[in-house]
Amino acid sequence: MKVYFSHGQESGPWGSKIKRLAAIAREQGCEVDSVDYTFTKDPDVRVERLLDILRDESGSFILVGSSMGAYVSLVASERVNAKAVFLLAPALYIPGYRHQVFSTDHPHIEIVHGWSDEIIPPENSIKFAKDADCTLHLISGDHRLSSSIEVVEGLFRRLLIDLGHNQHVAKALV
Repeated sequence: MKVYFSHGQESGPWGSKIKRLAAIAREQGCEVDSVDYTFTKDPDVRVERLLDILRDESGSFILVGSSMGAYVSLVASERVNAKAVFLLAPALYIPGYRHQVFSTDHPHIEIVHGWSDEIIPPENSIKFAKDADCTLHLISGDHRLSSSIEVVEGLFRRLLIDLGHNQHVAKALV
């Protein structure tokens, strides 16, 4: 399985949060790639960049995004067959972003959002999670989730373990 990371508007492809989560993905036997979007701040141009990369993907993969990167991952997931989508402080319902309505029929979406997020209100994630009936972890922390990175790491590790377990179960049933 491969994990594609999408960074936020002001960060880069290998910021500290992505490096830490990428280490967990590798520990769980996943390949990792972190897409570089630093050439544009337009979220919908970033969506097209991710979709271009995913066109050649034939294996199973997970999309992981932070802030604007979470928006990118979620919007792209509507057009590709991602095994799961893991969103950190997703920039949803932001004025000026093209997509304001999101598909809620993806089989596995998980959101982590800090209660003290000063950039994206946690209420945005609550609204989406309620509509999508997906897992939402509201944790102590601000937009960057730096003070709660160990919690984020634990949630991400659990997701990968669960997906790996489900994959092994599916193989055993065949």
